[in-house]
Amino acid sequence: FPVTIRTSEERQKNYLIATQKKIQQYIKDGSQGDLNLSDTPIQSLPNGLIVGGDLWLNSSQIQSLPDGLIVRGDLHLDDTPIQSLPDNLKVRGDLFLSDLQIQSLPNGLEVGNGLWLDDTPIKSLPNDLKVRGSLSLPNTLIKSLPDNLKVGRHLILYDTQIQSLPNGLIVGGDLNLTNTPLSKKYTTEEQLKAKYPNIKVKGDIYLK
Repeated sequence: FPVTIRTSEERQKNYLIATQKKIQQYIKDGSQGDLNLSDTPIQSLPNGLIVGGDLWLNSSQIQSLPDGLIVRGDLHLDDTPIQSLPDNLKVRGDLFLSDLQIQSLPNGLEVGNGLWLDDTPIKSLPNDLKVRGSLSLPNTLIKSLPDNLKVGRHLILYDTQIQSLPNGLIVGGDLNLTNTPLSKKYTTEEQLKAKYPNIKVKGDIYLK
């Protein structure tokens, strides 16, 4: 009998078809539970997609996300080619964006738990950003934050070039400013609070 030898390109094409069928079956089944697309060749998702649990896209070939995407669990995008997110993205769990080439976040972004932007070239955050968990920004290009920023848990800014804190900042947990220009300028919590009397930090402030 003749032996069929599939090329790498054919295998990749078949894998993509199988992944697309998996997504369609997930939608047909009512979009319940997690949708795991890690390490797949998928480059796009259908418009109007709602994911009832976690959406795993880490280490995939995803290029963009559809407008109006709703993820009721966590959204994992680590180690993907993604460079931007759609407007009005809603993630009810954690949003993992570490190690991406993302430089900005969309308007109307809502994150129900933590937002992880470690080791990205992000330069600014949108004015209407809502983060109900922790906001993690180590090793980014962030120098300032939007006024009236509210972070439900910890605000993690160590190893950044943060130059100032915004008016009306509210942090429900700890504020970590270790190894930043602010920690070099203000060596005690009292000095920092004297400079920024309008910020509220319920946890500890770390400067060293």
